[in-house]
Amino acid sequence: MEKLDRMVREVESQVRRMGAATGKEVLDDRVIDALREVPRHEFVPASMLPLAYENEPLPIGNGQVVPQPYLVALMTDLLRLRSDDVVLEVGTGTGYHAAVLSRLAKKIYSVEINRDMAETAAQRLRRLGYGNVEVCIGNGYFGWRAGAPYDAILVTAATDEIPPRLLDQIGAGGRMVIPVNHSNFGQDLLLVEKGRSGGVSTREIMPVSFAPLVSAVGGYS
Repeated sequence: MEKLDRMVREVESQVRRMGAATGKEVLDDRVIDALREVPRHEFVPASMLPLAYENEPLPIGNGQVVPQPYLVALMTDLLRLRSDDVVLEVGTGTGYHAAVLSRLAKKIYSVEINRDMAETAAQRLRRLGYGNVEVCIGNGYFGWRAGAPYDAILVTAATDEIPPRLLDQIGAGGRMVIPVNHSNFGQDLLLVEKGRSGGVSTREIMPVSFAPLVSAVGGYS
């Protein structure tokens, strides 16, 4: 598909341009292949179909978006997924990012707090054949205990701090990519890594802008 190929080329070009800031100038070939395999037009509202393969976020209502392909690719690449990994995604949205992750890992648990959105995404993912994605309804700030420990966690909404429950649910040697608010009213995308002995290190990747993660209510699933 010409539009999909153009989108992937634009993502690769943006990765190169941003490489000095992010430390990532080339994406893993498996991430590129996953972008090519997922039909983004299936995950956008009908009104946005003409823009489905643009390298930009697309609104889906309630302040949420189908994420920009560049950020999907970069965040996925930073997780360094292996084919036998179990992954937690916090914030399902329409399911687009979960579908990309599903091409790279064994099992994806995707937690969405909005019941209607979660049920719609689950139906869409089943229809399209993404059988290794399980959509869970709950407050992702508390993670999803049933699938833990996770080899990788992806958070698609911003927090004031790295949620302790998410840290607890990363296995030794695991990784988390998460946008975190900072004191200057902006956000940074962080790569969080848990060592084999349990120690945690963080690295700032780049400034970003994400909707806030609901954290004040809910329970621990």
